[in-house]
Amino acid sequence: MPLRDKPIRQQLMSILLLTSGVVLVLTCAAFLAYEFLTFRQTTLKNLSTLGRVLAANSTASLAFQNEGDAREILSALRAEPHIVAAGLYGKDGKLFARYPADSPVATFPAAPDRDGYRFEHSHLVGFAPVAQASNARLGTLYLQSDLTAVYGTLRLAGALAALLMGVSLLVAYLLSATLQGTISRPILALAQTAKVVSDRHDYSVRAPKLGADELGLLTDAFNQMLSRIEDQDRARQKLITDLERSNKELEQFAYVASHDLQEPLRMVSSYTELLGRRYSDKIDDKGRTFINFAVDGAVRMQRLINDLLEFSRVSTRGKPMQPVDVNRVLGAVRANLTVAIKEASALVTNDEMPTVVADETQLIQLLQNLIGNAIKFRAGERPLVHVSARSGAAEWVFAVRDNGIGIAPVYFERIFVIFQRLHARGEYPGTGIGLAVCRRIVERHGGRIWVESAPGQGSTFYFALPTGNGGQVS
Repeated sequence: MPLRDKPIRQQLMSILLLTSGVVLVLTCAAFLAYEFLTFRQTTLKNLSTLGRVLAANSTASLAFQNEGDAREILSALRAEPHIVAAGLYGKDGKLFARYPADSPVATFPAAPDRDGYRFEHSHLVGFAPVAQASNARLGTLYLQSDLTAVYGTLRLAGALAALLMGVSLLVAYLLSATLQGTISRPILALAQTAKVVSDRHDYSVRAPKLGADELGLLTDAFNQMLSRIEDQDRARQKLITDLERSNKELEQFAYVASHDLQEPLRMVSSYTELLGRRYSDKIDDKGRTFINFAVDGAVRMQRLINDLLEFSRVSTRGKPMQPVDVNRVLGAVRANLTVAIKEASALVTNDEMPTVVADETQLIQLLQNLIGNAIKFRAGERPLVHVSARSGAAEWVFAVRDNGIGIAPVYFERIFVIFQRLHARGEYPGTGIGLAVCRRIVERHGGRIWVESAPGQGSTFYFALPTGNGGQVS
């Protein structure tokens, strides 16, 4: 898991430990490098001093060609366990005496090299001149020393550095575990408060302020933001409550007003028709035309009132949701539209329909409005209406397709608004409420409705019911 995805406590501790670890590693590396170089120089210096002493003591044995004295002088190197080999070379460059005495001659250089000391592989080797102050050079001393002491010291220093690093990292861990809370606690408090607000939608909670630093300023700003959101939410809730109450009052008013207007309209229509029949011999053609206009107006007003009642009942008189077989619903719709289907010679077909959770009465009303419109707004040919359904990720999508006159895209939204008509009353009857009722029914079920169409190419009305209350049951 990337570091940025870990909890804030682990991020802070990881950063502190990583920083401390890098500093400790660099410090220990510098310390070990210094120790290694210093001890190498010390070893070289000690071997050089030893070489000068042995060279000074070997002048007589080389001058008098006394091999026994030379071996005895070299045998004193037994006191220096790090000396691996030593040899004395004469003026002619040949090996005169060696240490250890039983060492094969082949392990020694065949001839002396240039004077000086140098590191070769895992050894320190050197050649020193053997000469008396007043005489010419008598020969050369060869010394070979291993670096066991150097590496031993380096291993000891490495162990001490590792121990120091481990103790330091432990102390750094304990300190970071304690001190990270100074930064993480305010951040965690903010995160916890944000989670509570998100889960409960409770904007009255406040994050505790744990300091006066930048995190304290952030906490203050966060709490001020919550205060503003709380005020806005309170105002929004009040507005929603007022709107709901107003909508309920308007719906009730529309229902009562529409219901109470029925009787006066029936009276106007009935008495106007009675007037026309009883006094037809006393009324001229113009008077009868006026009476017909009055009766037609009353009938249209009564139809409009009935549609308003139907529109208001979607919310006020809705039934509980329950499993509904849409195949049975389509059967009821066909029965209700028998006359319209027969008069238009329409063909209404459908695929196999699912069972959904819905208000059966309103589902019948919804499909009846859509299929009725498909038959009503027909072109010159025989109306063909097909109803289908497909299952989506979280919803059922129903489609009512026809071969009617079609709709221009500019009117796709307008047709779902109450009292909005695209045609004159003489072309197609209606009040402009049917599709508004359809939208209201679909929205009551938590779904959505839309249309796809083009003039002269028919229309397809879609409505989607979510699986929460309009989903498949079986």
